[in-house]
Amino acid sequence: MKKILITGVAGLLGSRLADWIIDNQPEYMVIGIDDLSGGYRENINPKVKFYCLDVTHQTIKDIFEKEKPDYVFHFSAYAAEGLSPFIRQYNYKNNLVATAQIVNECIRHNIKRLVFTSTLAVYGHGYGGIFDESQIPKPIDPYGVAKFGCEMDIQIAGEQHGLDWCIIRPHNVYGIKQNIWDKYRNVLGIWMYQYMIDEPMTIFGDGTQTRAFSYIDDNLEPLWKSAVLPEASKQIINLGGIEEITINEACDTLIEVIGAGEKLYLEGRHEVKHSIPTWQKSVDILGYSYNTKFKKGLTEMWKWAQEQPKRDRFIWPSYELDNGIYSFWKK
Repeated sequence: MKKILITGVAGLLGSRLADWIIDNQPEYMVIGIDDLSGGYRENINPKVKFYCLDVTHQTIKDIFEKEKPDYVFHFSAYAAEGLSPFIRQYNYKNNLVATAQIVNECIRHNIKRLVFTSTLAVYGHGYGGIFDESQIPKPIDPYGVAKFGCEMDIQIAGEQHGLDWCIIRPHNVYGIKQNIWDKYRNVLGIWMYQYMIDEPMTIFGDGTQTRAFSYIDDNLEPLWKSAVLPEASKQIINLGGIEEITINEACDTLIEVIGAGEKLYLEGRHEVKHSIPTWQKSVDILGYSYNTKFKKGLTEMWKWAQEQPKRDRFIWPSYELDNGIYSFWKK
């Protein structure tokens, strides 16, 4: 069988793409890698051949040599833009160092294509809040810096070593199998967990920030195409929802879906005010279609969230830097 290797296979993107490939591309076997630091074993399809390890610290050369994957999807990351200034070393090791290992093995084993999920955080403030692939990135937080560094390294590997690649910049992805127990990331999941433990839903600043939320199921086939279509070779593509929604509107919609809930406004934080990605390239190359409107996606995710086991909220025991830490994250 032909083989697909997915890092971060226990997380939202990795686990759901593995499900989609198993259901829709039966000629491919899925190999999965995850250290289970941010995802859960229960998320992993039983048909996935799973390796539990941390690609930041443990060699993955043996897995590549044994499995000989045709395509690689590198999804593993700790995507917490707001927290990244206070965990700089972890951020760069988790993103840059881990990606360097993946790139090395993709070159060494002549992978057909590496698909790397970057982030809209590379754009920084963009041009008037608009994020287009033609812009020169200017990130405003260490997470965006790390992801942009990964992008550049992958492109260098393409020029120097002939590595084929596609860089996807997903945005505000949500849905079934998302980690809702992390205090620092995935705002919709944070709100759901807060409601379930009788806490108000917290909003940083005045809630007028705009985001384009993306239901995971709409992204799966386009992600697959990013690996196999010739047109996607060496392309950088925004991928996700096209509906501009304020944080206030998002929270109000979730409260409507749940039928209850209260908002609590906290101090603002260092973040992009408006995030409006362009999407035409994802339509033209990957056939992206915005099929799942926000309320419908939230309804599906909330149904799933209520069926999940009780888990403790993940809270960092300490930060690398406490200077300037926001009051809501102070120990």
